[in-house]
Amino acid sequence: MNTARTILAIAGLAVLAACAGSDDDAVVNVYSHRHYEADQQLFDRFTELTGIDVNVVTASADELITRLENEGEASPADVLITVDAGRLHRAKERELLQSVTSETLESNVPEHLRDRDGQWWGLTQRARVIAYHRERVDSANELSTYEALAEPEWDDRVLIRSSANVYNQSLLASIIANHGEDEAAAWAEGIVENMARTPSGGDTDQVMAVAAGAGDVAIVNTYYIARLVESSNEEEQRVVEQIGVFFPNQGDRGTHVNVSGAGVTRYADNVENAVALLEFLTGEEAQGVFAEANQEYPVHPDVPWSETLQSWGEFQADTLDLTVLGELNDSAVRIFDRAGWR
Repeated sequence: MNTARTILAIAGLAVLAACAGSDDDAVVNVYSHRHYEADQQLFDRFTELTGIDVNVVTASADELITRLENEGEASPADVLITVDAGRLHRAKERELLQSVTSETLESNVPEHLRDRDGQWWGLTQRARVIAYHRERVDSANELSTYEALAEPEWDDRVLIRSSANVYNQSLLASIIANHGEDEAAAWAEGIVENMARTPSGGDTDQVMAVAAGAGDVAIVNTYYIARLVESSNEEEQRVVEQIGVFFPNQGDRGTHVNVSGAGVTRYADNVENAVALLEFLTGEEAQGVFAEANQEYPVHPDVPWSETLQSWGEFQADTLDLTVLGELNDSAVRIFDRAGWR
C-alpha cells in the first residue's frame, strides 16, 4: 500500500467531514444488501477517520429497492449498496440514484467497473468461473469456454443455480453482448439440456454437489470457493481438496466479471458524506480489507489480491462495460424463460 497516498486520502476525508456542517450533520445513512462483518468494520473505520457516523439498514436488494421507491423524497437513505451490475442498473432505471462527480472515485474505480453516468461505482469484483472435480474432469483438455459447456459431451454433468439468480442473468447478458441473442439462446438451451439436476441452492451448494458426485462442473462466483478454502470446517476442507478452479474464455474475451457496488441515492440529504464514504470504500485501505476478509477481487488496480485468489493465478477478465449487463437484463430473462431454465 502507498503510505503517502493513504495519508492524503485520509486528509481528504477529514476535509469532507469538516465541510459537512455541524455535528448533527455528521452522518451518512446506508441501505446495504451486503451483510459481512468486514463491511461494518470499514464503516467503523470511516467514522474513526472522519467523525461521520454510518447508520446501516440491511435487507435484500429487491427489498431495499422497493423501500426506496415507496419512501420517495422522504427516504432517509444516502447510499445504496448492492451486488451485481444488473441490480445497480435496475436502481438507476427506477431513478433511485443520482449522478456524482469525484476525481477520487474516477481514479479508484476503472471505467468499465462504474456507471457511465456516475450513478454507481464498483466496490469489489468477483469472477464467474468453472469449478470442476479434479478426478472426473481433465481441465487441460476438456475445459475452455462458457459456450463449450453447452456441447453434448457435457450432458448430465453441469450444475448451476436458478435463472432467477442475477449472477446468471448477468452472465447471459454478457453472452448476448458478445454473440447476439440467437447464440445466447442456443447456449441457454444447451445448458438446460446438460444440467445434471434441476437448479437448486446457491453457488456454495453447487460446489458441494460437484464434490458429492451430483455433477462434474459448476458455474460459480470465485469468492464462494475462496471462502471454502479459508474455512476451518473439516467437511468443507474435504470438499475443496476435490475442486479445481478454471477461468473460462482465456483465448477470447476473458472470464466474466461482475461487481458489488454503491451509489448515492436520489434524495440523499448528506451527499458530501455519501461521496466521502464511497471514496473511502474504493480507497486502498478499504479495498485491502475487502480482498483479505471477503476474498473478493479489489476494484482498485493498485491493491493486491488475497493469497487464496493469487494461488489460482492471473487471468484475463472480460472488460465489457458493466452498464451493458443491466441494459440487457430483460433480454436475458426472456431467453431463460424460453429455454425452460427454471
